[in-house]
Amino acid sequence: MRQIVLDTETTGLEPEAGHRVIEIGGVELIDRKPTGRHFHRYVNPQREVDEGALSVHGITNDFLADKPLFADIAEELLAFIDGAELVIHNAPFDVMFLDYELGRLPARRPRIEDRCSVVDTLALARHKHPGQKNSLDALCRRYDVDNSQRELHGALLDAEILADVYLMMTGGQTALFASEEAEATVVGPDTFDIVRLSADRPRLRIIAATDVELVRHGTILDELDKLSRGNCVWRREAAALVD
Repeated sequence: MRQIVLDTETTGLEPEAGHRVIEIGGVELIDRKPTGRHFHRYVNPQREVDEGALSVHGITNDFLADKPLFADIAEELLAFIDGAELVIHNAPFDVMFLDYELGRLPARRPRIEDRCSVVDTLALARHKHPGQKNSLDALCRRYDVDNSQRELHGALLDAEILADVYLMMTGGQTALFASEEAEATVVGPDTFDIVRLSADRPRLRIIAATDVELVRHGTILDELDKLSRGNCVWRREAAALVD
């Protein structure tokens, strides 16, 4: 499963008022593991950045003056996200702006949701934590994700932080993956002593799960299947064994 954790920064809040995208950041996950591939571009919006937006992300008009137009990076962006599941915090906002930018291009392009499925982590967090704060900063505190480098909003940094939050929020499977710096461990016959058991030894006792335990296990798998949009690994592997 290929996912792109995505974030944007904009000149303001309303594309209908002429506000534009000024930064796009995306992080690629394959089977819930970061691949190291990412997309990051600043965009010249051809208009002024609102003071309110500037206080959030700190991206100035002078900084954006020599950056490419959205039309110049559109094909590269679409190639990066095409066919993936997009993971976005407050997805309607980012998708609205990206669709607006695509709609301005000379050649008609499909809308984002015609190219990709979309997971809104804000809606997911509100479902899991009703009545609580579910901003990205609040989720970092709740799931013990380090966001100490985040003084201002930035699309790529927020996408990287959101990737960690999303993985923790949907099962915490980040712990299953070794860090990039870890050396591979090779296990072979020369790395340990082989102890051969007697063929006459008593057979090991098999303890089967009780009906109550099976029901509880099924409930957990149902929740994982729902959170992963039908991609629960344990269900998939069990089905493969049956086939």
